Amino acid sequence: MRVAVFPGSFDPITLGHYDIVERAYPLFDKIIIAIGQNSQKKYMFSLEQRMHFIREVFKDFPNIEVDHFEGLTIDYCHSKNVNFILRGLRNPADFEFEKAIAQTNRELTKNNLIETIFLLTSAGKSFISSSIVREIISFGGNYEILVPPAVRVAPKTK
Repeated sequence: MRVAVFPGSFDPITLGHYDIVERAYPLFDKIIIAIGQNSQKKYMFSLEQRMHFIREVFKDFPNIEVDHFEGLTIDYCHSKNVNFILRGLRNPADFEFEKAIAQTNRELTKNNLIETIFLLTSAGKSFISSSIVREIISFGGNYEILVPPAVRVAPKTK
């Protein structure tokens, strides 16, 4: 069974994230959208709110699971017996950053290889990032055009 983990903070999930998952969906038997928790990071939306957003966005996708984890993504993948990590690339800077992580993961998992699969974000969504969305929300701007409907109607929570 081909199972991929799509890790991220998803604070909040954007149309860019949606684009990657929607296009990867036919490639895998199951996709686990896994929210990584970083105790050093301040989130705009609570873990529960982010999980709710994602579940709502993908409620019509039966082979998508939503989960959360702390620690290294590769450790999470091992715990779920998953051999693929799904990542989206928006620009060359994303590629360089993600390439370094993927190569490190390969070194750390030589005996139990976890392969990273990169998908390019569609051109019309390549400028969208969660940090940009959070900035727009914090200043009361029109963030609704950058996120799925489930995020558009949800109030910001802590």
